[in-house]
Amino acid sequence: MCDQPFGGRVVVPLGPTPTTGLFGCRECLTRLVKRARRLRDSELVEEADLAHAQSAAWTAIRLRHLASLEHVRRAAEAVTGLAEDDDVEPLELAWLLVSLESAHSWTIEQASRPPGSESADEELREAGFRLSLEMISAREAVARRLVYHLINEAALPEPEVCAEMECPESCSGRHDSEHIDCGPDAVFEDLARHGIELERPDDLPPPPRRPPVEEEPLTGFDGDPDELVHKYGQVLAYFGLDHENTEVLVDAAAVGLVADVWRDGPLDAILAAATGPSDGEVFAQSVDLYRAARATLLAARDGGPEELLAFQAIASDVRLRWAGGSSFTLLACGEPTEEFRQDVDNRIWFTGKQMKELGWRVALMHRAMSAAVKASGHFGMPGWPAIAATALQRISALDRTDAPGTLHDLAAVDAALREAPDRLGADALDWLCRRGVFDPEADVPR
Repeated sequence: MCDQPFGGRVVVPLGPTPTTGLFGCRECLTRLVKRARRLRDSELVEEADLAHAQSAAWTAIRLRHLASLEHVRRAAEAVTGLAEDDDVEPLELAWLLVSLESAHSWTIEQASRPPGSESADEELREAGFRLSLEMISAREAVARRLVYHLINEAALPEPEVCAEMECPESCSGRHDSEHIDCGPDAVFEDLARHGIELERPDDLPPPPRRPPVEEEPLTGFDGDPDELVHKYGQVLAYFGLDHENTEVLVDAAAVGLVADVWRDGPLDAILAAATGPSDGEVFAQSVDLYRAARATLLAARDGGPEELLAFQAIASDVRLRWAGGSSFTLLACGEPTEEFRQDVDNRIWFTGKQMKELGWRVALMHRAMSAAVKASGHFGMPGWPAIAATALQRISALDRTDAPGTLHDLAAVDAALREAPDRLGADALDWLCRRGVFDPEADVPR
């Protein structure tokens, strides 16, 4: 190898056969191995530096992308509000929607990820989903306003109606419409005039009757909302819930909605299956669903029971990856899911019916009673801060040598327990659940 005589050194044949090819001494081989190791280590360092640089770049891009999604979502929310404001001119509103759509198109472009980075990003997915919901609301509000504006502008003046309506002298004779009921069949007749023939609802077989919702009678009274508020209020007061405090009521109702709609019923069989989720995954997902339920209930106060469909879509999504960094999906667990989805639909329908017939507050009080009975210690309930404080004491007393990394910083654990337990991650929550940290009856671990 070094083109020097071997002398008394041991000859090491390197092939291709023991007697032919290249030969070396041990000193040559040692230098060769050292040089190969230096080259290998140098390449590893370069690759690590490159990966670190790409990861840092993606972190910055991701934060900007999350911020952009949230900014455009707020813009869409603002456009929805302006669409309901008669002081904003229709043409100005149309341009607002055009500029909003432009911002949306720019924002939804996925940022380039560095090679080998994790493709699934739950936070980005949720931010995109929230933006999509807000864009739907904005488009619907603007479309409604522009459609009626166009109809009103095309309407002929009817000055003879002014006398009946006692219009002011400044009236143009054109009386604006904000809602026109054409009936269930007009759209099919209108489309037929354009050469589009569709099957009409009357031509279809009747839909299957909705199965009754078990153990959820609509009311135990005659349906008088005032009487229900009084009766429900007595029950909630017994459990220490101040139903007159709207924030407390919404929090408890969101917990109850998750407990009744998602946690009870067919999900029990899925949880008991060998392929089912862990306790930590259930904990993280229930916290995430609580936030979605709370936002939906607040939206339903002004938007009506239809807003509940947003929570229904999330709660019944069998392809949705669960919160806390979990990879679990209901579809992947292999258990029957159609019964679960139907049960979610039934219970959401019940809450919507109650909200429509008896009012928003009565419907919330009904779900809040479920929370008081079934989930008084859940995140979002008045008793959670005390449970979180006790849990922190127990965690600090535990040997956390083998615990997930998110449990090592007690200050961060304290903040997560109080603000968003799913931030700890499903694995960490599972580690804590196995040790009874959240069980009020359990002894403080040693």
